[in-house]
Amino acid sequence: MLYQLTVKGFGIIERIAWQPAAGLNVITGETGAGKSLVVDAVEALLSGRVQEDDIRHGTDEACIEGVFKVPRGALRGLLAGKGLEADEDSLVISGDFRRQGRATPRVNRQVVSRALLQGIGAALVDIHGQSEHLSLLHEEQHLDFLDAYARTRDLRREFAARAAELHQAEREIQALSRSEQDLARQKELLGFQTEEIRRAALRAGEDGELETELARLVAAEKLKAASYEIYSIIYGDESISASPSAVDRVGEALSALRQVVETDPSMKDKLGYLEEVLHGLEEMAREVRAYGDSLNHDPRQIEEVQARLELIRSLKRKYGGSIEGVLKYLAGAEAELAGLTSSGERRRQLEAEKEELRGRMGALAAQLSERRQQAAEKLAAAVKRELADLDMAQVEFAVSITREPSPEGIPLPDGGTYRFDARGIDVVVFIASTNPGEPAKPLDKIASTGEISRFMLALKSALAGADTIPVLIFDEIDIGVGGRSGEIIGRKLWNLSRHHQVICVTHLPQIAAFADAHYSVSKRTLGVRTVSTISVLEGYSRLAELAVMIGGPGTTASARNAAADLIQRAERWKKSTS
Repeated sequence: MLYQLTVKGFGIIERIAWQPAAGLNVITGETGAGKSLVVDAVEALLSGRVQEDDIRHGTDEACIEGVFKVPRGALRGLLAGKGLEADEDSLVISGDFRRQGRATPRVNRQVVSRALLQGIGAALVDIHGQSEHLSLLHEEQHLDFLDAYARTRDLRREFAARAAELHQAEREIQALSRSEQDLARQKELLGFQTEEIRRAALRAGEDGELETELARLVAAEKLKAASYEIYSIIYGDESISASPSAVDRVGEALSALRQVVETDPSMKDKLGYLEEVLHGLEEMAREVRAYGDSLNHDPRQIEEVQARLELIRSLKRKYGGSIEGVLKYLAGAEAELAGLTSSGERRRQLEAEKEELRGRMGALAAQLSERRQQAAEKLAAAVKRELADLDMAQVEFAVSITREPSPEGIPLPDGGTYRFDARGIDVVVFIASTNPGEPAKPLDKIASTGEISRFMLALKSALAGADTIPVLIFDEIDIGVGGRSGEIIGRKLWNLSRHHQVICVTHLPQIAAFADAHYSVSKRTLGVRTVSTISVLEGYSRLAELAVMIGGPGTTASARNAAADLIQRAERWKKSTS
């Protein structure tokens, strides 16, 4: 439902903050006070645009904000998918409309496109008047209404699931249906690539190991000389004139330390440490000598390592920036090659699955169509009864259900093949004739504002339990309507408000008497400017408003009595139907 509507700088509205109630909200007021501006503001908010004349004179910007309770269903999924879902099921839609520049629509404080805004608005509010938000004027939604009325949603979801499977199979068949020449070329290329990579027998990290080995092989002579020098420094060499080695000097230190320990045993732990140092030096000298002995400058081995590295670099350039990337490419190429090899068998399997799916879909579509036909007759009869109550018995209403033959469609048990989408094979259009003898036309061809509003009221009443749009707004529904019909319209609006939040702008007291919440729009002069305000009417103020609507300004006691009678009669009727 609509929790709050805030409007600034729109028409003669300087600022209003309106909180409509649940149930039936009625807005009344004298002509020109700005009653319809409230409806116009909601329409501007949900369409994301206003005319420049709608912005209040003397201001450069109009600001409108609506706070809604988000209904369950497809809208929740749409909001979640766009990252717009809010806490506590609330949804804030706002728009800043500048005299110079584009409008800035926002949903939950995030700027959104006008197309997304309008999609969200269509799921929230239905404005019944000359409005693009009137969902029943959009033929693509008629099938949704009929399926909700027929309770075929589960069957339709099953059909949609099979349709998705069929489309997936068709896409895979198309991918497999490339020419044999293309397949042969692809198989040859993949075969060459996989064989080239397999033959290399790569190991992860191998290139790093080879780089290290190559560096060691190239510097073998230098490393050998260095290792011998290290050995001679530690262990000494055979030259008579050579200076004492590190081992000799540590040995001398060890002998001296033993003499110290004989006199001062506290140094004994240092003696053990020095002995370990000596043994470590001897061991390291032997290992360095062995390392030097193992080194040989082998040009052939260097060439082999360089060739292996060049092979790895070449494969990385072709198939990935690393050995891991090359191996990953190999796995993918092998899988694709296996798929191409078995593509003929897979294609035959998919063709069989496709035909089986088309048959199942045909049976489901036939069930859907049968239930829709039955529901269409009941819906047409229900709408006609509602129209008769509204003194529109001459209006004819029907639900047109047609199919489009197509060789690429799905076969039905009757032998025909028809075009389909995720909702089935049926094209559903609500049609009506408002004048006897005239052919039935789509609803968007009905021109009269008051007539179409009452017609939509009849249709909404018939669809009350199936219509998922939470907020219904009726503007100018009482054009050309007398008191008796006004009371009937009031009853129907109140019945609708048991399933929806209903907002109605009216001039008829017979309608206003059924309000769960009654508001008055009035205008007054502040300084040199006219402003429009909205206020809630309760108790005596509501009675006085109805009396003015009945008898005009300067109400009499009889007008007030008549107003009280209307309210009492409406309340009795509401209690009798609760």
